Amino acid sequence: MGGKLPTQTYFGIAAKKIDSDILRERLKLKHLELKGKLAEAHPHVDKFFKERNLDPGKIREHSTKLISAGAIAGALLLTSPSDQLKLLPPPQEIIDKLKIAGSTNKIDNGDFISKTLKSVLPARPRPLIRNEEKFIEQIFTQVIGISAKASLEGEHLNTTYGYIGAEQHLKRYPGDTLKEHGSGEILKSGISPGRGAWGYFAPSKAELKNDLVETEKWYAVVQTLYLPDWNKRVNFLREWYKYRKVLIVNTDNGNAVVAAIADSGPAAWTGKHFGGSPEVMHELGGSSYKKGAVILFFVDDPENKVPLGPVEYNKTN
Repeated sequence: MGGKLPTQTYFGIAAKKIDSDILRERLKLKHLELKGKLAEAHPHVDKFFKERNLDPGKIREHSTKLISAGAIAGALLLTSPSDQLKLLPPPQEIIDKLKIAGSTNKIDNGDFISKTLKSVLPARPRPLIRNEEKFIEQIFTQVIGISAKASLEGEHLNTTYGYIGAEQHLKRYPGDTLKEHGSGEILKSGISPGRGAWGYFAPSKAELKNDLVETEKWYAVVQTLYLPDWNKRVNFLREWYKYRKVLIVNTDNGNAVVAAIADSGPAAWTGKHFGGSPEVMHELGGSSYKKGAVILFFVDDPENKVPLGPVEYNKTN
């Protein structure tokens, strides 16, 4: 009594500490959990929605779209072209500018990639729309020289633009130790006490082939367990994602690495969407690089010609 009233409420202070990305991930997980419970308790209702290609969690949104469709169409017809959203420039236009600049000056393709990405990507990572992904696919193909796609063989991650976090070395066979994974700075990350999502890379040290050594060295982590159809297609998806090659590009500096998916994660509450081996993270951003924004696309490499490891732009082109 008689003292000054607090200028901030508990809820006001708490709200400032909430990370919107973490909150969004938790709400998404809760949404998936409730959908699963609905399907289990009322299978006939689940069947009804599937036959009509409807998401029960978006019924209100669906009805709103139907009601407002006419108004939106009318607004588009009455809007002049100058009022519409600015479209992304054609990728070839950017490539041509690079060639012209390169005829008189030495151009760093990594720097060009990072500047291009910053010009089209939102400041904070989010799931990209298809046009954005197609634009980046063409830039990667023509500048990096690797065919990388957001969607491959009908498969697509929940997001292709997110935060990557540092991971430890993985045990490649029973009895594998940290000292067997190199020397110096790269060993400071330690070795995971458990195995990766696909178990050991080989049943014994004698059976550990060089290609599997490279797979563990340049491994990536993606959130397969959060795919909406993971539980329904687990047998197929587990094999499809195993050691699947991905192109990871640091949006800040343009550094790129081709990695192989060898583990599942990170957990949604961490605020990260991908993970990288100590070697992957070192090539993306140096010895102190622990977290950052990246683009992660599948590598379209049916003949297995694209090697794992850092991308050297000049040699690639």
